[in-house]
Amino acid sequence: MTRTTRTTRTTARLGVTAAAAAVPLLLLPWTAGPAQAHGAPTDPVSRVYACSPEGGDANRSAACRAAVAANGAPFTAWDDLRVAGVAGRDRQVIPDGRLCSGNLPAYRGLDLARRDWPATRLTPGGRLTMTYASTIAHAGTFRLYLTRPGYDPAKPLKWSDLPTRPLAEVKDPPLTNGAYHLRATLPKDRTGRQMLYTIWQNSSTPDTYYSCSDVDFARAGGAAGPTRTAAAPHTPASPRPTRAAGTRPAAHPSTGTPVATGTKERASGAAAGTASADGTPVAEATRADTGPSAPVLAGGAAAVLVLTGGAALFLRLRRR
Repeated sequence: MTRTTRTTRTTARLGVTAAAAAVPLLLLPWTAGPAQAHGAPTDPVSRVYACSPEGGDANRSAACRAAVAANGAPFTAWDDLRVAGVAGRDRQVIPDGRLCSGNLPAYRGLDLARRDWPATRLTPGGRLTMTYASTIAHAGTFRLYLTRPGYDPAKPLKWSDLPTRPLAEVKDPPLTNGAYHLRATLPKDRTGRQMLYTIWQNSSTPDTYYSCSDVDFARAGGAAGPTRTAAAPHTPASPRPTRAAGTRPAAHPSTGTPVATGTKERASGAAAGTASADGTPVAEATRADTGPSAPVLAGGAAAVLVLTGGAALFLRLRRR
């Protein structure tokens, strides 16, 4: 056997080896589409989002600092407060005083009873459009509950603080710009601090998501923290783009600078398709399907290139 022949066969074997090594890459778990839903309200801002690294000014509030300290870790996974297998038995599975955490130890700091949580200012009798950011879309039903008159935020939230019937129930809403937009008309008899409690029961997974959004019906004054004003009944709230955890804030359409993520009072009627003027924290636009994300596609494409290149090299060398 000549030296040239041995070299050719060695090179061919290397090409086959590289192609074979690429095959497992195509079968790795990260090449499959996501299997679970994730999300949380960003307007009215939920405690888990406000106190997450994505929460901007809100996560530096005294309440959020206390929550993180009680939690023992930051709320990085703000979109993953979920409990499996509840199947509508929320009041039986989640105990009183643990509604905001879903009774999950990793989120126990959210159950702190105090009056200074970052809150969203709402108008009694106004129209509410909740922005519920979803980093992975799934089918399911949203139920929104508003605490009864006389609710005391200085006490742990109990099921008896919430009415039996929800303020609104929305099944399988469309995902628009990375978020679900849930509409409801607010009661006229609420004043001061209240809690908007949201349950998202998935129908395509066994998971149920829980979230607490502190709201303030004070019309003026008061230390409500960062606030916004709900749209009036005759003014539909505009959809806003959203930003996923771990990504950079969206750029302002005119200046190109990152939009801030703190929540402040805003006027209704922000232009559709643009970031809100106050930089209310929301999630980046997410595909409505459950296909693989861009990094997953990139990884799979790289594996395909390795496989294709190895096979091509093998065929080329065999012809020699």
